[in-house]
Amino acid sequence: MGSMPQLKHSSRGAARQPRWLAAALVCASVLAIAGCQRHGGDTPAAQAVDVGVRTLAPQRIVMTAELSGRLSSLKVSDVRPQIGGIVQKRLFVEGSDVKAGQVLYQIDPATYQATYDQARGTLAKAEATLASAKTKADRYAQLVKINAVSAQDNDDAIAAVREDEADVIADRASLESARINLGYTRITAPISGRIGASSVTEGALVTSDQTTALATIHAYDEMYLDVTRSSADWLRLRKAFASGRMKRAGNGAAVQLVMEDGTSYAHPGVLQFAGITVDATTGSVTLRTIFPNPEGELLPGMFVRAQLDEGESTNALLVPQLAVTRASDGGASVWIVDATGHAKEVSVQADSAYGDQWIVTNGLKAGDRVIVDGLQKVQSGVAVHVAADAASAATSASDAPAASASSAATAS
Repeated sequence: MGSMPQLKHSSRGAARQPRWLAAALVCASVLAIAGCQRHGGDTPAAQAVDVGVRTLAPQRIVMTAELSGRLSSLKVSDVRPQIGGIVQKRLFVEGSDVKAGQVLYQIDPATYQATYDQARGTLAKAEATLASAKTKADRYAQLVKINAVSAQDNDDAIAAVREDEADVIADRASLESARINLGYTRITAPISGRIGASSVTEGALVTSDQTTALATIHAYDEMYLDVTRSSADWLRLRKAFASGRMKRAGNGAAVQLVMEDGTSYAHPGVLQFAGITVDATTGSVTLRTIFPNPEGELLPGMFVRAQLDEGESTNALLVPQLAVTRASDGGASVWIVDATGHAKEVSVQADSAYGDQWIVTNGLKAGDRVIVDGLQKVQSGVAVHVAADAASAATSASDAPAASASSAATAS
């Protein structure tokens, strides 16, 4: 009888045990599934970000500065009268070509001709007086030896000769002055070139001290262009050449001209000189380039752009501008894929542009993989998967001569 309650208790525990085990198995299954899901999320393949990169390789580039300005004539001359008088004739066609020495205006020469004739007569009279004085002095020189004349008379004859000689010199100068003024009645072209509009007509009174030019001549066989470069750019180029990172392209003097309509001018120019001082107001250096103009295509005042070959670099590292991030202080940085396959931000020095790319002079080396696509998903230390490498396309584009010539660093 005492054992019966124990048998009854055991039967209740056996009835409850299966339900407990079932609940435990359900919980274990849920935890196992969640654990498997978390474990799968920790794999590098799930966290890797697809990016496009460019593997850097040294390239040969030619740096070209594009500078704008207005053309000017190498020679410009204002035609002005050097005497006063009435204009009788205008002997040229406005807008035509004239030669140096060609007569442009004729001023009434009547009064100047009379002055010239008078001066010539005065000189002839002085020369006759001098001849008579010399004859008298020679005679007195013989007579004074035999005391036929006094020494005083002989001295006076010699003095008269010297006085008459001085009068002849003065009268010759007066005649030459009259001849010059008579010649000024024919106003000639001081240089060869194209003459503009005339400011006077026949019958106009002109004076030697007037401020208005009668016409202006431009010598257009050669034109010059003055452009400016900042002193900072000038210093940067000097340092680049001194360090050997850049060298002169060709002879370093050829300059190409781009016209207002975008076409290239057929004749290259020559860099004539660079300014030896820096403008205190603008902080710039002046460069003068001369262009031949055999067809007369270039005109004074025409707005053009000059492409100046500054030098070439044989081992330049180029990075697309979109891949370079600028901080508020102007510092530049790029994202690269490191050796472990993770994203890493590095600071670089990229101060010069080459087309749509930056020339990196510090911070990167050949072989570095710069992230150029997918930057919005990149964070420091995140694993990345390289989906595309643009190195081959960039290399082929940079090797084309046309691309290197047209990819210019624009300077203001």
